[in-house]
Amino acid sequence: MSQSFPIIKTERLLLRQITESDLENIYQGLSNPDITRYYAVSFDSLEATKEQMDWYADLEKSNTGIWWAICSSDNSVFYGAGGYHDVSKDHKKAEIGFWLLPPHWGKGIMKEAMPLICSYGFDELQLHRIEGFVESDNTNCKKALAKVQFKHEGTMEDCEVKDGKYISLDIYAQLKSDRVV
Repeated sequence: MSQSFPIIKTERLLLRQITESDLENIYQGLSNPDITRYYAVSFDSLEATKEQMDWYADLEKSNTGIWWAICSSDNSVFYGAGGYHDVSKDHKKAEIGFWLLPPHWGKGIMKEAMPLICSYGFDELQLHRIEGFVESDNTNCKKALAKVQFKHEGTMEDCEVKDGKYISLDIYAQLKSDRVV
């Protein structure tokens, strides 16, 4: 792990750098149809999952994003991952993303982790705006964003093609001035 990588810890959670030892967990998540149904990435092998590991590393190297492994505070259980991509220093905004392994859904992990990730974005990355683009059918994700004070700003109808069909994306955002500390 890089010493400069920011570690965020609470009584229950540890947000740490994603490492090669997470490959199996990332594959488990990003090959699971319950997760990838609404996620832009999916893999059918451990070897293919290495692409995602490279993507996480490239974000850090290029300063265009940062992703954390979301784990139990003692680092014994991997829950999922979350972070930023498409960080724009000029516009002081970034897109947030996250996923959890299904056994950990509905346990308040994202409700705790998302504000930590947002605080890092506002305080350390000096973001003014954090955006989330969510497939319109993904009600669980939309509920999760609403629980952490993201506002629904609108819907982009039939704006992307996925599996040969048009999908719509809902836009959610949180501004630094709107956040609840």
